[in-house]
Amino acid sequence: MTHPPATRPESRPTRPFGLASASLKSLKNRLDEDPGASVAPVSGRRRFIRPFAISAWIPREDAPLPLWMIFPVIFAALYLTHLSLLRLPYYWDEAGYYIPAAWDFFRTGSLVPISTMSNAHPPLPSIYLALWWHLGGFQPAVTRESILIVASIGLLAVWRLAMRLNPSPLVAFWTLLLTALYPVWFAQSTLAHADIFAAAATLWGLVYALPDESRKPDCPAPRSLLPAAIWFSIAVLAKETSIITPLTLAAFELTAGFRKAKQIRRRSYRLAASYSICLLPLTAWYAYHYSKTGFFFGNPEFLRYNATATLEPMRIIAAFGHRLLHLFAHMNMFVPVLCTAAAMVLDPVKNEASETPARVSFPAQARIYAVLLANAVAFSILGGALLTRYLLPMYPLVLLVAVSTFHRRVRYWQLLTVFSAAAFVVALFINPPYGFAPEDNLTYAHVIRLHQQAIRQLTSRYPGSTVLTAWPVSDELTRPELGYVKTPFDVDRIEDFTAPQIERAAQNPGGYSSALVFSTKEEPSALPFHLHSPASEEQYFGLHHDLSPMTIARQLDGDIVWQNVDELQWVAVLRFRRAVEARRDE
Repeated sequence: MTHPPATRPESRPTRPFGLASASLKSLKNRLDEDPGASVAPVSGRRRFIRPFAISAWIPREDAPLPLWMIFPVIFAALYLTHLSLLRLPYYWDEAGYYIPAAWDFFRTGSLVPISTMSNAHPPLPSIYLALWWHLGGFQPAVTRESILIVASIGLLAVWRLAMRLNPSPLVAFWTLLLTALYPVWFAQSTLAHADIFAAAATLWGLVYALPDESRKPDCPAPRSLLPAAIWFSIAVLAKETSIITPLTLAAFELTAGFRKAKQIRRRSYRLAASYSICLLPLTAWYAYHYSKTGFFFGNPEFLRYNATATLEPMRIIAAFGHRLLHLFAHMNMFVPVLCTAAAMVLDPVKNEASETPARVSFPAQARIYAVLLANAVAFSILGGALLTRYLLPMYPLVLLVAVSTFHRRVRYWQLLTVFSAAAFVVALFINPPYGFAPEDNLTYAHVIRLHQQAIRQLTSRYPGSTVLTAWPVSDELTRPELGYVKTPFDVDRIEDFTAPQIERAAQNPGGYSSALVFSTKEEPSALPFHLHSPASEEQYFGLHHDLSPMTIARQLDGDIVWQNVDELQWVAVLRFRRAVEARRDE
């Protein structure tokens, strides 16, 4: 039985692929137009053409590069640029919490740390690191390579987000490159902190949450709700403070849809509900943690330092000033930010057809600004230490808006991106003229190498001695799994090397026979202006001044047997005149 001429499908072949009666040329043309096209049903059965040729995996010239082709390039670039950092032992919060927590899970399967106090951080980083240690062995290089994979996934999200919000591949390329070169992101790309996990997952959540030109905010695509919910759930299982971004988006959608038509309001409620789903896994984790420890939010000292002791109004205001500095000026971020401000006074450029380049849509921009503000405010309230890595997923958003503005308003806009990239490279190696955390650029690698040199001196000269020192060296000397020693030392720990702490150590001279002293704070030259007074910095943010090695040796009646200085970082080994060797077990 044949079809009447008016109903015969003429745009598709009428026989399955592979039969002699099918027109191969017609089929090829059809697949070129729509690779997912199906052939007409035969005998009541629908058959689908599945691309199987190599050409099916090669993108069309006018199509964007697929993510599976971009990811290896990103990872290879990160690997080569971080090659000299991959074998460094663990540092700071890596050594203080994240590596011990993952080490405990690797050895015992416990999601709650055993060898260190639990901070109630979710367990996803520990699970991930333990998996790689099972595959490649427990060593720093394996850890840092696995973190590079996470950083690459985060940069892939930056590319995808930029392509969704601004269809120019050049804008996506420069946003990705500037993010990768920004010193805070560059340094965190090999450090085993939860923040890089949270940043990667949060950025992927934003890929599906922020509206683009093909998905207006009032008409969300239903299929995009589930990926956003999944990625935000992964983010909160990496670090609990990741909840700030999805809850901000949920509040934004509820507010935006409040006065809209009923149908649009329902869609806004659906969006808000999908963004809030990540509360469920986080609540489940806290319930599990409470069942194991009796604490919901970590040990009481951790909760006091990071939440309850930070609620003074003046401290919040001071911290908010720091957070604005961190977002828009720190580590030469002021270069693209000021260039963006200057570009905004220019009219958009036009091509020969009088067309202006695309920009990030106003609905997407509004959500980006809301997320930036919410994170700046939240981390002015939460967190005893003003660490910039808490804001890690925010930096790509700042850079995306900047690059998109350059592209739209400056004719030779790529010169501004090159200038910004050069500023970031400089900031990797040259420190700012104010105090900062060594993990904000490559200074952390200098600190690690200084500690390694000093510990080698201790190991060769005074093995078995009891060492007076402060954290994190106290952990580096007592935990061989951190990569500094093979045989642990006994330590007499003090908080820092300020005058009160050294005076306290002088009252117990028999408790130690050697000392490893080091700079615990960056102390650059005084600036002619200050964001806040030194008194407020000391009161709210732990600013203190370490004594010099010579002063410490004089007050403790010891001798400096070795010391080294690397820019603003210093370290020294002291030996004391004791009749007997001090030991902690005596």
